[in-house]
Amino acid sequence: GLAEAHTEMPSLRGRKAIVTGGTTGIGRAIAVLLASEGVRIFTCGRDPQHLQDGLARIRQVGEGDGINLDLADEDGVDRFVAAARDYFGDFDIAVINAAVPAQGLTTMSADEVRYAIATDFTAYLTTAKAAVDVMKDRGDIIFVGSVSAHLLGGGSSVYAGMKAGIAGFAEALRKEVAPKGIKVRLIEPAKTGADLQYESYTAEEQAEENRKEMMLRAED
Repeated sequence: GLAEAHTEMPSLRGRKAIVTGGTTGIGRAIAVLLASEGVRIFTCGRDPQHLQDGLARIRQVGEGDGINLDLADEDGVDRFVAAARDYFGDFDIAVINAAVPAQGLTTMSADEVRYAIATDFTAYLTTAKAAVDVMKDRGDIIFVGSVSAHLLGGGSSVYAGMKAGIAGFAEALRKEVAPKGIKVRLIEPAKTGADLQYESYTAEEQAEENRKEMMLRAED
């Protein structure tokens, strides 16, 4: 009845979404959920086995494909978007999520810093640029950021700095593209179980943190 009208979700069936890093963790959970709602998915991941596993799960509930590549490569984003358009033409949802761990500046080599920036910052902006070009006047761009942007801890200065940059970029981009009809959202999860966490937590330790409600599950 009308009492529930405010909770009704618009149908996502028939929409098309690119999801970067949709083979593990939060990206995979989002890709699977969207696929289950009738959204066609195109994703990417660095690890061929993770890509196959992720696509198998997506195809259990819906339709999807993907490509094995590294978005940190100079042509990575262009190759990803070109492959997505070969698969389903234009798309109207972009979930920009692929990221690698990064620590404090004093504990990382210069090459590690450059690689992290290429993946966690540059590829976020260039994927958004490609998405806006494809969407033109209608679509949704969703950035997966991190609560690290607000905690700004010394042990994660590089990661926190990039996530703070994404937070600022998302807010400004929203004002830039809203007049065109494109919506921009930023999700900033707290500590979440994922492959990204393996340097700090084994799978068993993550499960225990989930049980104690000290860590989110990717599906949350």
